[in-house]
Amino acid sequence: MKITLTRWSKLPVANKSFYLVLFAMIAGTVPAFAADDTLEVDGFIENATNTREHRGLSKVRNTVQFEFLKQMGNTGFFSNVTFNATLRGTYDAVYDLNDDEFGSKAGGAILIDDQVAGPVSHGLGLGSSNPASPYFGAPLPPGNVLGFDVANNPNEGLEVLGQNLHAVDGGVSFGVPVRPCNVDSRGCIAGYMNQSENNLRFPEFNNRLDFIREAYFDANKDLDSGTAFNLRLGKQQIVWGRTDLFRVLDVINPVDFSRNNIYDELEDIRIPLWSAAAEWQFGANDTFDDINFQMVWVFDKFRPNNLGQGGTPNQILDAGSFFRGMKNCWDNGCTVSNFANGTIATDFGPHQIGIRQANMPKWSLANSQFGIKVEGVYKDVGFSLNALRYRSQLPSLRGGIPSTNSFTGQTDTVFPYLISFDIDFPQITLFGGSLDFYSDTLKTAFRVEAAYTSGEEFANTLKPRLFSKSDVIRWVIGIDHNLFIRAINKNKAFLISFQTFEQRLLDHETQNAPLGIVGMPDWKVDHISTLLIKGWWMNDRLSPQILSAYDWRAHSGVVAPSVDFLMSDNWRFSLVANIKFGDGAKKFSDCRTCNPFTPFTATPIHTDNDGDGLPDSFDAGLGGFEPLGRFRAGPLGMANNENEIQLTVRYRFD
Repeated sequence: MKITLTRWSKLPVANKSFYLVLFAMIAGTVPAFAADDTLEVDGFIENATNTREHRGLSKVRNTVQFEFLKQMGNTGFFSNVTFNATLRGTYDAVYDLNDDEFGSKAGGAILIDDQVAGPVSHGLGLGSSNPASPYFGAPLPPGNVLGFDVANNPNEGLEVLGQNLHAVDGGVSFGVPVRPCNVDSRGCIAGYMNQSENNLRFPEFNNRLDFIREAYFDANKDLDSGTAFNLRLGKQQIVWGRTDLFRVLDVINPVDFSRNNIYDELEDIRIPLWSAAAEWQFGANDTFDDINFQMVWVFDKFRPNNLGQGGTPNQILDAGSFFRGMKNCWDNGCTVSNFANGTIATDFGPHQIGIRQANMPKWSLANSQFGIKVEGVYKDVGFSLNALRYRSQLPSLRGGIPSTNSFTGQTDTVFPYLISFDIDFPQITLFGGSLDFYSDTLKTAFRVEAAYTSGEEFANTLKPRLFSKSDVIRWVIGIDHNLFIRAINKNKAFLISFQTFEQRLLDHETQNAPLGIVGMPDWKVDHISTLLIKGWWMNDRLSPQILSAYDWRAHSGVVAPSVDFLMSDNWRFSLVANIKFGDGAKKFSDCRTCNPFTPFTATPIHTDNDGDGLPDSFDAGLGGFEPLGRFRAGPLGMANNENEIQLTVRYRFD
């Protein structure tokens, strides 16, 4: 890896503009507000630099954030109104300083695994018309449309799917374009994962105006009944959860995992939405110590979670690479390893396999989110009851789209069990609740969240469209205890915080097929636990901690020792080692033996049981790491080779 320090004179115009705007905001805006005693202005400037094992710099994120609070006093019906705004701008220099890993020079020529002929170049598999292919001239059915035009899909700017995590090991893989979409448009999904280099460098400066991180009015009114009415209207985060990391109830706002995977605070990676939250505070009564009622309406245009794009440093589940590679397969064709007969690299043509498009929900009243929450205190136990109707922020791959038969050329036909998909975002209904209480006897705080959802969709190779719905129960319990370890620190207790999360799929199904397990790759029941041990020294200015997480079914985890040092009221330094361990990648059926193009893709296992004279289509179970093993490995397992050292320096001003 080569890292070149870029001088000011060589920076692109957009990069220079960022620093000039930053300077203008600091030098001009803040002093102009200083004389207004109804206005508070705070903020910070931050650099976060991450270095990843084997890949070098993975983040050089420079951030400036301004936080405004304007007191507006009595306004109309309301007795007290404030305006709150947060502006954030980011420049991630990793796309300039390490562009051969994560930028315009990333990727290169690749070899695709083939268990018969040995590794072959992208574009030289079975079906290729290039005489250099070991399968050139191989007998194929008349009218077949295998093979693709390498002029439209050259062997450059590519990585092999999963190459940074696991070997192919006889499974499926294909090329993933990894350069920004303005440099290489292959595999870019319109409206979903199609970020240019500047979009990646400056993620907040987009057509959704994300540099306006928050902008909302807070208003309250004391009513004659002795109750109070509060309204928050604008671009905001609406937080329902009581626990850290796990989003059981805290699902109103989507999350930007591309910023730092799951490791940034949710406050920093939630994507604020234009919404209204109205709350009636009834106070105490004969039954409750306190009781409130909240209604939420999110009227913003739908936004999914940002999972990261193929070629970027942070992609939860490596989903961005999988999606981009599959989209390239659909648009341009691709070479898939070990496909024909489960052993031969195969060149599929356009519109045969892959992802056709992302069906992004358009704005409508039906596509907006509605939620209600009842929250209160009963005998020192805080509680909430929650209900929400919303769009899934995670994508669902729905098969059963019109495709082309690789062996006959038949077009616009739906083939069962074919790995060709659209991306959709289904409607979900959530019911849940939470509790928190403190035990004086144990000197311990307890936090609980639980939710039941219907409408979620999961991959399922037992179904002809390769997905199915399942109701889901999720819960998390958190326990916080302050413990004195006087041999280490006689003046300050350590915070010990433990959490365990469960996800249970109520309609889960798997079967043992002749060649392996088939069905839903997600675990029927999975548990993830976290443990935080945190201490304080030097009047709370020095705070070391150890944070760990472990996925019990994936057998993968992470441990992150860190030191946080508040040098002054303004300067803060944080050093983190993010170390993964465990099994890493997992295997599952990849549908190579699903027989979508019967009889051409049939194996001896695919007999004719329905009497139509053709072998039946179903999943016989041959599998590998890609693509569905990612759902068994989970976020921790799929990041198994992403060990990092992370240094953050922040200057806060007010």
